[in-house]
Amino acid sequence: YPSGNLAIIVVRDKNRLICIVQEDKPNNAEIQAVFKSNGRNNCYYPNGAVWINMNIQGGQYLDQAGNRVRRWTWPNSVVSSGAHVPLSPIFISLNRHVGVRILGQDKIAVSFLAMGQQAKFNVGTKVQVSDIGQLPPPARLGEDELLLLAFRVRILRLFDRLRGCLNFPSNEQWDKIKPPAYLITQTLKILQLCTTSDISDDVRSSVRAIVNA
Repeated sequence: YPSGNLAIIVVRDKNRLICIVQEDKPNNAEIQAVFKSNGRNNCYYPNGAVWINMNIQGGQYLDQAGNRVRRWTWPNSVVSSGAHVPLSPIFISLNRHVGVRILGQDKIAVSFLAMGQQAKFNVGTKVQVSDIGQLPPPARLGEDELLLLAFRVRILRLFDRLRGCLNFPSNEQWDKIKPPAYLITQTLKILQLCTTSDISDDVRSSVRAIVNA
């Protein structure tokens, strides 16, 4: 950075490269983005929340509250269900000097602009067709993970209802207001995972009772 603080680091970890973007601070600088040559990439908001998450299958764009704004799949990825969702070009600014441009799996660029000069780093990668057949099967969630997800959604729904009470204390119909769409989607996903995961009937019933309470 013009301040002299380190902005972008590229390091080698065994047989892969890692590009790290740091914030403009002299000490204890937070990481604003990590790009790995194996296709796993993350960008973060200034508050530390995940902004963009990518892997060899595709990616998703989140808002600062953790809600998914959009998602996509790469053209040569293998999806277990549903149709391929194409990528719409993404341009974000991590800070006043560093930006990220995502046009494709192998067309991801980190640009640094300061004092009239610019540097670009191509951090995209391409999964070969021969590698796709070697992808490991998706990991199944265990009983503890499903219970934790169910409790998380339940707590978020309670917080949402509490906000409704505080914002509209005179509304007698507040308890009939539906939760946000993203919480409904997460609830449906957890219920779907209950039917596909290898868990006991008791745990399956507990998870359903938690999210439907």
